[in-house]
This record gives sequence, structure tokens and C-alpha cells, in this order.
Amino acid sequence: MHDLIIVGGGPAGLTAAVYAIRKRLDVILVSQDLGGKINYTMSLPDMEPYQVIRGADIVEKFWQELDYLDFARRLESVTAVTQSNNTFTVHLADQTTLAARAIIYAAGVRVQRLDVPGERRFLGRGVSYSAISHAHLFIGKNVIIVGDGPRAHRAVAELLQTANQVHLVTPAGEAGKTLRELAANREKLTLWPGYRLLEIAGDDFVAQVTMQAPGGDVETLYIDGLFIELNLIPNTQPLASLVELNEQGRIIVNKLNHTSCPGLFAAGDITDICVEQVLVAVGEGAKAALSAYDYLLPAF
Repeated sequence: MHDLIIVGGGPAGLTAAVYAIRKRLDVILVSQDLGGKINYTMSLPDMEPYQVIRGADIVEKFWQELDYLDFARRLESVTAVTQSNNTFTVHLADQTTLAARAIIYAAGVRVQRLDVPGERRFLGRGVSYSAISHAHLFIGKNVIIVGDGPRAHRAVAELLQTANQVHLVTPAGEAGKTLRELAANREKLTLWPGYRLLEIAGDDFVAQVTMQAPGGDVETLYIDGLFIELNLIPNTQPLASLVELNEQGRIIVNKLNHTSCPGLFAAGDITDICVEQVLVAVGEGAKAALSAYDYLLPAF
């Protein structure tokens, strides 16, 4: 039996694993891959290095430290996490199991894709799933946002501070009253209710999108950036009912990354303090590892 199993190989999970190893815990990290969101970076034609604070640089150091420790990582997907008699069991897709006294769950979230031609090709070359992360790179540029919910509204607020022109496509239909009032008073905001994207195009970077109106008419917009701001999907399915979730399906944690289940800790974008920032996830991963270490220490 291990002292600790960490589920998730993104910034929070990698950081937690390195901290746990340094504390001499018997730990294993389980994830389909390593890196998480640091595998996706943004590049623009005129972007200067000073414009980006690369949390990925820090995470890559942890990645390298863990990379040569074969015994401390296992590249496999997790199908379920169960608990019995103060022991956690992690069930893997290859039908094997791992057992531990404590768990750090840092499996992150999934983005919702539009699945239109050009979306994957231009990811990181003008296409982003997080205005919180990349809005500051689009000063004076023309951008389009796709989404109906709070993430899209937050993206509008951020990009109106930086971009030259902001277009909001609300696929589900009519934009809300607040957005309509905002558009009426801001020349740089245009609403496209009920439209759906047909294609994203460009050369090396995104340059235009083609979209269809509810009535069938086709429009082309020439842009510098596209933000797909649909709701994120937390990867909490394997936990079943072990922990308490909020209304968005994220794991509720306290300031020390404890969940409602003793011995089970959570960190990163899967928690209710998600802010979609690599450096925040790094800090939360470190805190979760230290909390797990305190939990595992014998009483003196």
C-alpha cells in the first residue's frame, strides 16, 4: 500500500508529487499524460516574450524531476476511486488497482469544443479556451467570443478592456438584458445571437471565421483571436459520491485543500477555487501535498 496516490498530471498534480517525494512519502502519480494545460500555449504574430508570465517554466522543472522516477508515476486513466476501512482504492482502466492511505485528486477539467474545421489547427495560434489566461495578449485586436454563460460574460468584460473590437456569438439564442444594454452603449461590442460557427481559417494564425445566422445567411468576420468560452467540465466522475461538489460540479475544498472526505485532498482547476491560472494551480498542489503529509504523519 502507498502512503499517497495523486490523480492528475497537470500543474497541481505534478507539483504535489514532487513535494510529496521530497517529504519522503511513498507516492505514485497516476495520469493519462503529464503537463495538463501547460501543453497548450498561446503564440501570436507580434507577441513579445515579456508579455507572458510562463508558469509552464516552473511546472516543467517539476516534470523533469518526476520524469526519471519511473516508480513514482503511472500513465493510465482512472475509472473510479473508492474507500473502505480508511483505505482508498484507485481503479485503473487496465483493470488493475492501487491502494493508499491518502489521495490528492487533481484531475482538472475538460473544455467543451465546437468541433468545427480549423479549431484544433489554430489552437494556441489565436484560438483560446481561456480569456482569463490570454485576454491581455489581444490589446488593440479584433476578437470573437463564443458562449452563453458566465465564462463568456467574464470574457466580454475582460476583452472590452483590451481589444479593439469584441464580437460575442451566443449559440443558444438571445443575449441577456445586461449584455444587450452593454452592447447598446459600447461601440466596440457586437452581439450575434443564435449564430453558429462553420469554419475557422487563416494561414499561420487565425484570421477569419465563417458563421451562419439562424435564418441561414452566412457571415464572415476578420479577426485576430477566437475565445471559446463554454462551460468547463470537471473530471469528477471517478469520485462518485465520496466528496461534496458545488453547483458547477467542482470539488469543495477549504483553505488547506481538505475535501469533505478525510484523507482525500483536491487541488487545481477541479476545485471550487479554480481561476484557470497555472501558477495558482502550482500553489494549490504544493498546499495539498503539505496537507496530505500532515494527515499521514504519525501522532506523537
